[in-house]
Amino acid sequence: MGDFLFWWQHLPAQMDPVILEIGGFRLQYYGLMYIVAFAITYGLALYRLRREEGFQLDVEQLQGLMTAMIVGLIVGARLGYVLFYNFSYYLHHPLEIILPFEFSGGIHFTGITGMSYHGGLIGVVAAALIFVRKNRMDFFRMTDLIVPCIPLGYTFGRLGNFINGELYGRVTTLPVGMYFPGAAGTGLRHPSQLYEAFFEGIVLFCVLWSIKGRIRTPGAMLGLYLIGYGLVRFFIEYARQPDAHLGFIFLSLSMGQLLCAAMMLAGGILIAVVKTTRQNP
Repeated sequence: MGDFLFWWQHLPAQMDPVILEIGGFRLQYYGLMYIVAFAITYGLALYRLRREEGFQLDVEQLQGLMTAMIVGLIVGARLGYVLFYNFSYYLHHPLEIILPFEFSGGIHFTGITGMSYHGGLIGVVAAALIFVRKNRMDFFRMTDLIVPCIPLGYTFGRLGNFINGELYGRVTTLPVGMYFPGAAGTGLRHPSQLYEAFFEGIVLFCVLWSIKGRIRTPGAMLGLYLIGYGLVRFFIEYARQPDAHLGFIFLSLSMGQLLCAAMMLAGGILIAVVKTTRQNP
């Protein structure tokens, strides 16, 4: 047991985030995990499209929708991080929003760093709205198809965060804690990335996938997703280390918790609206 505990607590130091490196090119697990997440979401949506009825789109439209959502996710996640987490910095360094360089004290290559889940969500919704309007589709029936397929992809995205040694948790004395080389201090920290991978990914997926056939009101599934993810993430944030430059924003709540509270409120309002304005099929 002691050997396993030692291995577990020191696991982050044993992981290399780079799969292979050739010259200046590096293939990292984080990017690969994003590809896997997109592939799983598309595969599950395609599975549903071929076996269930009433979604009013074909395979070609699904592929176009996924492409639009991926673009919306990347753009939204980046702009969301700028707006929600580091606005004052990027206000004075606007070029760093879109360029992979830091210009403070010279020019340094950094890659595009800083992505926000909630910004990504807004970007996905915006891109999907544009796509369905252009193709004269029903937005809520589209979300009924896609939403239950999404959470499982989070499992792989959070595993990518874990392998990268980023978004680690707060200091803990529990044996489940781990030593993260990039963290300040030498204490054990919650592996909050793994908590999120399990609860935001596997658990939320199982819940939404199991009830998808029972939710008859178009759009209600999106509301349930907003509430479910927001609730899970809100409580996991108590184990996650807040961004150092932000800390706690209001009443010992992090920025992530405030955004999740807004997310749950939006989900509740959406369910109330669609239940009064949409007729069951």
